[in-house]
Amino acid sequence: MLRAVGFSDADFARPQIGIASTWSMVTPCNMHINDLAHAAGEGVRAAGGRNVLFNTITVSDGISMGTPGMRYSLVSREVIADSIETVVGAQGFDGLVAIGGCDKNMPGCLMAVARLNRPAVFVYGGTIRPGAKGRDIVSVFEAVGRHASGNLDESGLAEIERTAIPGPGSCGGMYTANTMASAIEALGMSLPNSSAQEAVSDAKRLDCRNAGEAVMRLVERDLRPSTILTREAFENAITAVISLGGSTNAVLHLLAMARAARVPLELDDFTRIGKRVPVLADLKPSGKYLMSELVAVGGLTPLLKMLLDEGLLHGECLTVTGRTVADNLAAVGGYPPGQNVVHGFDDPIKADSHLVVLYGNLAPTGAVAKITGKEGLKFTGSARVFDSEEQSLQAILDGRIERGDVIVIRYEGPKGGPGMREMLAPTSAIMGRGLGAAVALITDGRFSGGSHGFVVGHVTPEAAVGGPIGLVHEGDEITIDAEKREIRLNVTEAELGARRKAWSAPPSDIVQGVLAKYRRLVGSAAEGAVTD
Repeated sequence: MLRAVGFSDADFARPQIGIASTWSMVTPCNMHINDLAHAAGEGVRAAGGRNVLFNTITVSDGISMGTPGMRYSLVSREVIADSIETVVGAQGFDGLVAIGGCDKNMPGCLMAVARLNRPAVFVYGGTIRPGAKGRDIVSVFEAVGRHASGNLDESGLAEIERTAIPGPGSCGGMYTANTMASAIEALGMSLPNSSAQEAVSDAKRLDCRNAGEAVMRLVERDLRPSTILTREAFENAITAVISLGGSTNAVLHLLAMARAARVPLELDDFTRIGKRVPVLADLKPSGKYLMSELVAVGGLTPLLKMLLDEGLLHGECLTVTGRTVADNLAAVGGYPPGQNVVHGFDDPIKADSHLVVLYGNLAPTGAVAKITGKEGLKFTGSARVFDSEEQSLQAILDGRIERGDVIVIRYEGPKGGPGMREMLAPTSAIMGRGLGAAVALITDGRFSGGSHGFVVGHVTPEAAVGGPIGLVHEGDEITIDAEKREIRLNVTEAELGARRKAWSAPPSDIVQGVLAKYRRLVGSAAEGAVTD
C-alpha cells in the first residue's frame, strides 16, 4: 500500500513522519498551508526521513461569526485533535509536524501532540498582511456597527469589506490565532519566531523546512512532547500571552492543552502569573499595531528575551530545537531604537495582566475578563438580558442598548450553545456604535480575540446547567470590579434561591449529530471545555 503512494525500497528503512495539514479553501487563514506542508516534507527528506502528508478539517470563525454555524467552531478543536490522534496512532508514524493557521486548529494540533507523545514540531501558518489603510477582519465587523449608527454609508462599508483581507494568513491583530501561535512558541513546541512570520514570505517557507529537519533530530534523540510540555512551560506560555495583550481564548485553550498533556493548570494560575507580568505590546484590538508590524521590528523572540532577562520566564525549559529557552534566546538582540510596538518594563501598556479572572455570586467557578484599563476598571449597570447572541445583536443594531447597560448573553456556553460561540458581532457592533466605554457585556459564551471593550466571558457555571447567569432578570443591577476581581448580581440570596427553584433548562432541537455528542461530553469552560 505504501509503494502505491510513492514509497521506494529505501523509504522503508527511514523514519516515517506524518505531516498534518490544516489546508482548506474555506478561509484565507489556511488556503496556503498545503504549500507549507510540502516545504516541511522537503525538510524531513533532507534529514533522511520519509514524510507522509495527511489533512484534517478547519472551519472559518470569521465567516460563521454571528450565525448558528459558529456553534461548530470550538467543536472543531475537538474534531481536529481527535482526527490527528487517530491518523498518527493508526499509521504508527515515528514523528509529526502539525501545521495550523486558525484559532481552533492550533490548540487542536497541540492537544493531539500531547496525547500521542511522539516527537513533534508545530508550525504556525503565519499572519496575514494588512489590508488597505491597515485594515483587518475586525475593521469590517466594527464598520457594520458604524453603518447601523449612521456614521458610515453603504459605499464606505463596501469599500472596507472589499479591502480588509488581501490574501492568505491568519487575522492580523493579536487575536486568537496570533495569540495561540505565540503561546505555542513560548511553550517550546515551535521553532524560534515561527509565531511571528507573514504567511506569504520566504521566512515562513524556511520555517517549515526547518521544522521538518527538526522533527528528525527529535526522533533521533527520542525527545518527546512530555519532556517539553511541563508545568513551567505552560507558565512561560501564559507569561507570553499576557505580555502581548493576547486573547481570552488563550485561557480556554491552554487549560485544554495542559489537560491533554496531564499538566495541572487552573484559572487561578492566570491570576497568580498576571500579578507580576505587564502588558508590553501595543497590538490590536486594544492597541495600535498589527502582527505584521511586530514581525517587522523583530518578532516574538526579542520580547521573550526581555521577559527572560527580567526573570519572568523559566529559561531551563527544553524546546523542539533540543535546546533550552535560555539557549535559544542567548544570541537574540533587542528591538530597534524608536519602535513603539513593544514597550519597555519602565513604560508598560498595563502594569499587570489584562486577563482578569473574576469570581462572585454570578460566576462561582470563575469568569474571564479582558480589561486593558482603557475601558475603566469597574462597571455597575442594569442588566439587559438576552437568551442568544442573535437577540442581543439585533438590539444593539436597532439602538435599544443605552449607556450604563450591562448586556447579558446566556445559553451560549459549551453545553448551552452548544459550542460556546464567540461574541465578535455584538462587541464589534457596540464599538461601531460608539458605546465601547459606556456599556459592559457578560456572557457564558466567549469572545473572539478581536473583541474589546468592557467584556466578561466564560461565566461559569453556564446558564444551561443552572448557573446563576441563567437567573438574571431584566433590570437587575450587576457590578464588575476588575480590581477586586469580582462579578456580582446585586440581589439577595433569598431572591436568587427563589429564582433557582423556578428555573428550568430551555428545550433544544439538537438531538443528534456532532453538536449533540459535544453537548453530552463537554465540560466546563473553567476547565478548558474539553470532551475527554
